[in-house]
Amino acid sequence: MNPFRSFLMGGFECADHVNRSGDRINLLRETQHDLRAEADYALLTRLSMHTVREGICWSAVEVRPYEFDFSEVGNRIRAAHRQGIQIIWDLCHFGYPDDLMPTHPRFVDRFTALCRAFAQYHRKLVNDTLFVVPINEISFLSWHSGDMRGTVPFATHSGWDIKWHLCRAAIAAIRVLRETDPTCRILTVEPLIRVHPTEHSSPAHVANLNNDQFQAMDIIAGRMCPDLGGKEEYLDILGFNYYYNGQWEDGVVPLPWPETIPRRVPLYEMLLHAHQRYHRPFFLSETGHFGDDRPRWLTEIAGDIERVVERTDQFWGVCIYPVVDRPDWDDLTSYSNCGLFDLNERGDRIPHHPTLQAYEMLYQSVSDLVTDPTTHR
Repeated sequence: MNPFRSFLMGGFECADHVNRSGDRINLLRETQHDLRAEADYALLTRLSMHTVREGICWSAVEVRPYEFDFSEVGNRIRAAHRQGIQIIWDLCHFGYPDDLMPTHPRFVDRFTALCRAFAQYHRKLVNDTLFVVPINEISFLSWHSGDMRGTVPFATHSGWDIKWHLCRAAIAAIRVLRETDPTCRILTVEPLIRVHPTEHSSPAHVANLNNDQFQAMDIIAGRMCPDLGGKEEYLDILGFNYYYNGQWEDGVVPLPWPETIPRRVPLYEMLLHAHQRYHRPFFLSETGHFGDDRPRWLTEIAGDIERVVERTDQFWGVCIYPVVDRPDWDDLTSYSNCGLFDLNERGDRIPHHPTLQAYEMLYQSVSDLVTDPTTHR
C-alpha cells in the first residue's frame, strides 16, 4: 500500500553546501522556510498536498563533531504534525560540515552518528513513520563536486571516487537507520536523464553514459561494488528527479524544450524503464520549471503521469520541487522564478496563478486515476 498521505507532494529547497565562490549557503534560511514552516504547510494543505520533502541541513545541525542541535528541525516536525503534513527528510542535501568531505576518513562515522541521532530525536517527538533520504542525488553530487568543481572538494576527474565514498556512507546509514528505527522507510533519490547519440557517437559509449545514472542505486543494491555491503533490500522506495535539462546530446549539448523537432524520450518511458530495472515502488521525486514555462511543463508531465499510473500500481506520487521560489546557489541575489509561489523582498509567498491553474488541472487528472489523491491509493 502507498504509505504517502498524498499523491501530489511539495518540496522545499534545502541545499546547504559551499558554493562555487566558497560561501556556505542555506536555502531554508534564504527562503525563510525555517521561520515560516507552519504557514507554508498550511498553504500546501489547501492544495491537497499532505506530503513534503524537506532537509535537516547537516552543516547546521552538527554544531561540533558528533554533537547535534535539532531544535530548528524540531520546530518543523511539530508544525508538520499540527498541520497533518508528512515529511520525507533529506539528511544530506549536498552539504557537509566545514571540516568534512566524502573522502575524509571520518565521513562515514560522522554521517552515521547524524543518522542515529536524528532517528532517535524524531521518535521522541512523534509516532509518525520516519521517511528518510540518506543522501540526495549521489550521482549529481559526485559529478558536481568531483568533476565540475561545483562544491567541496572542488575537484575534477574524481566523480567516480566521490560516488564510491558517498555510496559507502549511504549503505552504512541505511544499516544504522534500520537498527535505530526498524519501522523507518528508506528512499533512494537519483536524477533521471537521457543522453542522445550524435552521428559521431559510439552506440556502446552512449549506452554506458545512460547506464551510469543507475550506478548509485546498483551499488546500494549490491549489484556493483559488493565489497561495500549493499543489498537488494536496501532499495525500499525509489525516487527519480526529472527536469527540462535532463536530456542532452553526447557531448553535453542540451536538447531544447519546448521542442520544435521531437527528439526527447517521453518521461513516462524513462520512468517505466527505471522501474523495470528495480521493480520497487517509485515516485517522481522532483520536477518543475522556471518563469512563464512553469504551467506548460506541468501540463506536459500530466500526460506522462497518467501513462505511468495506468501501467503500474507501484507509482506512488509526484513532488513539485520547489513549491516556493529560491535563489540561485551561486548568486543569492538572483531568484529562479520557479515553483507554485514566487517570493518578494520580504519573503512573502506570492501565488503564481497560471502555474497554480496548471497544478489544479494536474490534480484533477490524478483524481480520476487514483482512489483518493489526498490520502492513499
